[in-house]
Order: sequence, then structure tokens, then C-alpha cells
Amino acid sequence: MTTEKNRPFVFINLAMSADGKISTVHRRQTRISGNEDFDRVDALRAECDAIMVGIGTVLADDPSLTVKSENRRRARTKVGKAENPLRVVVDSKARTPVDAEILNKGEGSRVIAVSEQAIVEDVGKLGDKAEINVCGMDAVDLKKLLYLLWQRGVNRLMVEGGATLNWSLLSQELVDEVYIYVGNIIIGGEDAPTPVDGSGFISEDAMTKLELINIEKLDEGVLLRWRVRKE
Repeated sequence: MTTEKNRPFVFINLAMSADGKISTVHRRQTRISGNEDFDRVDALRAECDAIMVGIGTVLADDPSLTVKSENRRRARTKVGKAENPLRVVVDSKARTPVDAEILNKGEGSRVIAVSEQAIVEDVGKLGDKAEINVCGMDAVDLKKLLYLLWQRGVNRLMVEGGATLNWSLLSQELVDEVYIYVGNIIIGGEDAPTPVDGSGFISEDAMTKLELINIEKLDEGVLLRWRVRKE
């Protein structure tokens, strides 16, 4: 699926507690969903051309973002794709550790998007592990990055966090759908992170409006699938 805007079809996938938190106040990774949802996420990854995360998620959770199912990896290679989708890190200052799981685990290509503010030495070290795309002066220009990904054949892009990246994409109207798994736990904490951070919308008119596509019970929670309404 593609859009008419010279960018991939972009969807955010996330899990949150029943009270709208994605981790504890100490930002420790918390298991919110169960095996059924883990398998759903793995299937979504296998169907995508690329998976994107922000540097905050890399530093906090150290995800590999690989396709876990051997059958799904095999199905990808049978149609001429790499075992894993292209993995993309939005990292304005090139802070991704060279030993990060996303750079070292699993077959497939990686892209690290940096800004012109990134230190040349750090960019050089990462260049041995991934393709470096310089997009933007002070921060990564997401519109430019999505255009570059679209140019290289990325038609379907999955975003797996974090809250800052989610805000940047949503506030710039660069998201088409949102999948939210709501788990059966309460985390609490006024400073505990939520799915979307950033400065927030000031007026109701500016807020991102969603259209509900589907509701599905999974494990002991519920999966909500939303379409972003284009005004």
C-alpha cells in the first residue's frame, strides 16, 4: 500500500496499560501484552518493508526488531526479500551504540538517520554497521527521510516507538493508521511515559482525529485499530 504523497504508508504500533502508560515512571520496559499479541506484532513486522524507531527506544529497550518466526522469515526470502525488514533509527545526534541489538542481530539492512549536528566521529563508527542518511540541520527531517525511504522501495513502514517519534510523526500528519494494544494492567505515575509525548496540541482543531476500524480481544486485553482522518 502506498500513499499519494511520495512517502510510504505509515502506521504506528504500540502497547499501553489500561491507564494509558507504556512503561513505569522509571522508564523500565514493562510486559503489557501476551503471546497472542507478540505473534500479531511479529506478523506485522514480516509484512512490512521497513520498521522505524527513535533513539530513545534504542537506548531504553535495546530492541532487535527482527522477525522471530522462522516460517515468516523463510516466506520473505522465498519472494526475494531479506529475512528482516529494513530497520531505521531516527537518531539526530548519532547516539546509537555500536553494540546495539538493532545493528548486530539478524540479517538485513539498517539505516540511521542523523542531522547535521551529529558528531562526525560518531557517524563514522556507525557507518560500519549501517547506512547513514543525513536529513535535516538540527533534527532529523522526517518528511525528507520518508521520501528517501519511499525512493528506495519502502511502501509500508511500521513505527514501533517511542513517544517522541510518535508525536513528531503525528503532529506533522505523516501517519496513516495506529494500532493500540490495551493491556490488563494499571501502571500509574503522573510522570510515567505515555504513547505520545512532545509539546502536545494546543487547540482542539489541531488535534489528530481518528476513525475506528476494528476492535479485537487478544490475550487479556484489546487491540484497537484506528485510521487517521485526513481533514
